Amino acid sequence: MKSPFEMSKESMTAYGYKIVDEVVNHYAITNQKKPVTKASRLEMDAIFLQEAPENGLPAEDVLKFVMQNVIPNSNISTHPKSFSFVPGPSNFISTMADTLATGFNIFSGGWMLSPAAAELEIVTMNWLLRIFSFPVKRGGGIYTSGGSLANLTALTAARSIKCGEDFSNAIIYLSDQAHSSNIKAIHILGFKKEQIRMIPTDFEFKISINKLKNEIAKDKLQGKKPFCIIATAGTTNTGSVDPLEAIASICEQENLWFHVDAAYGGAAILSEKGKIALLGIEKADSLTVDPHKWFFQPYEIGCLLVKDKSWLSNTFSEKPEYLKDIEGNESEINFYDYGIQLTRRFRALKFYMSIKTFGLQSFRKAISYNIKLAEQAEYFLRNSKNWEVISPANLAIINFRYHPLDINLTQKELDILNHKISEKVIESKEALLVTTILQNKVVIRMCLINPNTTLKHIKETLKQCEFFAEEILNT
Repeated sequence: MKSPFEMSKESMTAYGYKIVDEVVNHYAITNQKKPVTKASRLEMDAIFLQEAPENGLPAEDVLKFVMQNVIPNSNISTHPKSFSFVPGPSNFISTMADTLATGFNIFSGGWMLSPAAAELEIVTMNWLLRIFSFPVKRGGGIYTSGGSLANLTALTAARSIKCGEDFSNAIIYLSDQAHSSNIKAIHILGFKKEQIRMIPTDFEFKISINKLKNEIAKDKLQGKKPFCIIATAGTTNTGSVDPLEAIASICEQENLWFHVDAAYGGAAILSEKGKIALLGIEKADSLTVDPHKWFFQPYEIGCLLVKDKSWLSNTFSEKPEYLKDIEGNESEINFYDYGIQLTRRFRALKFYMSIKTFGLQSFRKAISYNIKLAEQAEYFLRNSKNWEVISPANLAIINFRYHPLDINLTQKELDILNHKISEKVIESKEALLVTTILQNKVVIRMCLINPNTTLKHIKETLKQCEFFAEEILNT
C-alpha cells in the first residue's frame, strides 16, 4: 500500500527550498521588519478557527497561508528592538541544525536508538561542565526543553537525595526575585506553601544573607528540616546575582542542597565581567542554564548540570520490561534515565554545530558586547534630564523610568505615565518594551542580549518614548 503521506523527491525538494528561502530571507531582513504584532483572540479565531479538513489542500497553498497569517502574527524575538522578557537571538547554524534533527527525526532518549545523539549530548555536556568548573568525570547533566524543566529536574533530585520518601518537614529557601518556574516546580513536587521560605532581597535585588540565616536558624529551632537553597544567577527583573560564595558556605555548613538557577545569567561566565559576577557558581550541587537565551540557540534547549550524575540516575531511572534490551553498559548513557522525558528530541545537535562552527571565542565576544552595551545605555540615561535609572546595568539588563527633572509628578502619576509609554511603544510595533515593578515603582526594563542590537537602536527607542511621554502629558 502506498503511504498517504508520500511525496516525490522533486516535490519535496521544491517545497523544502521554499521553506529554507523563507528562513534565509527572514534572517537577511529582520532589521527591516517590525518586532511586535498584536491581535485579539477574535481576530485569530476569524483566520484560523475551523474543523480539521477531511480532504487536504495542496502543500504550497498551506505554506502560503502560514506565511501570510502565522508568521506575521508572531513577535520577532530575534529583532534588535525586541528588548523585553528574555529575547531569543538564535543563530542560523543552530536553526539549520534543528532542521536536520527534526528532518531525520532522531530519537535522543537512549544510546541504542542513536549512539551519535547520546554521544553529542555527553560531549557538549562536558563542554558546559568545564565552562562552569564542574567535575567532568563525576559530573553530568541533561538537556531539557528549558529552564523550567531543568529546575524541576534539579529539585526532584534534591528532594530525593536529601529527603528520601518523607519530605513533609522539609523547608526550601529562595529569594523574592527568583524565577516563577522554581515556585511551580516546588508546587508540582508536592511541597506545601508553608514549606517555602521566600527571602527578601536587598537594595541590589540580591537575597539577604542575614535574613536567610535567620530563617534557617528559626526553622531548625522549630524542628523543621532545611534541605535546599535556590540561588539565582541573573534574575529576570534586574540581572542580579545572589551572593553565591556566601550561600555555598551556608549550604556546606548546614548540609543543604545548593541549586543555582542561572537560566538567564549563566552564559555570562564566558565574559570577564560575567566570570567575576558568577564567582562561587562552581560550588553548586546543581545548575540550570538556558542555551536558548544567552548561548544564542533557538527554542527549545535548557540544561541541567549536576556535580554527580548518579544523583540523576538514582532519582529517575526506571527499568520496565520494554527497555531491558537497550540498557547497554554503564558508559553508554541512556538520557531517559537522567530526567523526566523518555522520548526526547535531539537538542544537542544545534549546540554542537554552532560551537564547532563559530567557536567559543565568538560567543565570548557577543556576550561581552551585550554587557558593555547595557553599560553604554545606562551612561546615556544618566546623562539625560528625562530619565531615572532604577536598577543599573547588570548582566545586560537595565531598568529605568521616564522622570523629567522639570516636571513635578506624583509617584502614582509617574507609574501611570511609564505604563502608558510602554503601551504606546508596543502599539507602534516599533519595539517590544514592557514594564516591570521594582521598589514598588513601575519601571521600563531592557534586556540587551541580542548581538545585533546597537546603541543606535536603543537611542531611537528612547527618543520614541520621550515623544510619547510629551504627547501623554499634553493631553
